[in-house]
Amino acid sequence: MRFDKKMVWLEKVTRNLMLFVGLLGIIVIYLGFFYLLFSGRDTSILPWYLLLSPWICVFYGLSRKRQLEVFEWLKKKIVRK
Repeated sequence: MRFDKKMVWLEKVTRNLMLFVGLLGIIVIYLGFFYLLFSGRDTSILPWYLLLSPWICVFYGLSRKRQLEVFEWLKKKIVRK
């Protein structure tokens, strides 16, 4: 296998792994958070970035085109015309 093909394969595997880990993290972290929230336990001890961290994995698991679409969507949401 040539070096180019190895790198393309490695990038695809890494992106898919990041996407899988991010989605699994969203499920586990948010289910745990909502369990604590609805059971009446204190959730103030949880840092805010705990809820954002799986989304970072999902973002980097997306293709470059999808990442740029996410940036455009965020820019439309944040910047007021």
